[in-house]
Amino acid sequence: MPSAADEVRDESGHLIRELHGVKLAQILDYLVQHYGWAELDRLIRINCFANNPTIKSSLNFLRRMPWAREKVEQLYVQTRIDEVLRQRRANAKAADANSADGPENAQQ
Repeated sequence: MPSAADEVRDESGHLIRELHGVKLAQILDYLVQHYGWAELDRLIRINCFANNPTIKSSLNFLRRMPWAREKVEQLYVQTRIDEVLRQRRANAKAADANSADGPENAQQ
């Protein structure tokens, strides 16, 4: 039975775990912006993240090494799921706060 996290959808309605229409370059750009090279190296021990990392050299390596690409894709999926769930919690919390300040409480 899939967990609720496996069923999380992005803003377009696609399951995040399916990587629908997401290119490897987009994944890598996202992870570098989110974590930075040093943290990527810590999370996924791949030399292309540690030694003079660039997007171009990392993409070349990841395209040639399926095991490395899989690790990067897994990190992306987990990071995006966490991000979407965190945003949903923040939205729900804001909605709860707004409803607590609604018209029924203003009359008291």
